[in-house]
Amino acid sequence: MKNRIERLEALARELRFHIVDMVYKAQSGHCGGSLSSADIVTALYFDIMNLDPANPRWPGRDRFVLSKGHACPVQYGALAMKGYFPIQELGTLRRLHSRLQGHPVAGKLPGIEITTGSLGVGFCEGIGMALDAKLRKEAWRMWILLGDGELDEGSVWEAAQAGAKYSLDTVTAIVDRNGLQNDGFCDDIMPMRSVAEKFRAFGWNTLEIDGHDMAAVVAALEEAKKIHGVPTCIVANTVKGKGVSFMENKRDWHGKPPNEAQYAIAVAELKAEAVR
Repeated sequence: MKNRIERLEALARELRFHIVDMVYKAQSGHCGGSLSSADIVTALYFDIMNLDPANPRWPGRDRFVLSKGHACPVQYGALAMKGYFPIQELGTLRRLHSRLQGHPVAGKLPGIEITTGSLGVGFCEGIGMALDAKLRKEAWRMWILLGDGELDEGSVWEAAQAGAKYSLDTVTAIVDRNGLQNDGFCDDIMPMRSVAEKFRAFGWNTLEIDGHDMAAVVAALEEAKKIHGVPTCIVANTVKGKGVSFMENKRDWHGKPPNEAQYAIAVAELKAEAVR
């Protein structure tokens, strides 16, 4: 188990570098919420999900939906590291004619299941896809990553009701609870209080973890696969901008690229973390 966790932690550090690097090169994009979810996405792509990068449309694959689509650098980085497309293509983020658009676009890049970006929509689509799979008696699992600011959208709670009503136990929603959204602290803009209690009230099995403790992340994702009869929500408490000191817990880094000097500091910090 120790070697497994250490491997995933190393991959998460590499993923954080790619996030900062591609946003810097694009001079556009979202570092904060990508960095906060890097441990979760690493665990999913490199340990938990049943995938085949050589056959990205394999019918039996697990599906991942990035409902908070603005954090696409974290998914693009994971897909490239996993072998879905060349690492070098990460440098084309947000460029004209690039397959790596500012939000995930279905049909452009292998490994992207659906187009997301308008908050709340990805969660609804993921619930719908899982219901379709249940009706067809397909056994693959659905993993959906949401932001906590995204929970302000009423459509999230309509979809949560549907997930419980239809007993979609192949669905696991992970809330990246970093506490910040574009305009400030989530609890100042629209207090959520206990997200876990809210999902529990809507009929979901709920777990709450430290989203940067890789062992806890893996254990929770494994636990979700054992639940029958109801969907699961994992509330992952995280830090926006995790891994880059001047970005951590700062609203400004929701959607701002680093300049040259800031990029150098960020890369140095990420490299230093890798050799500890």
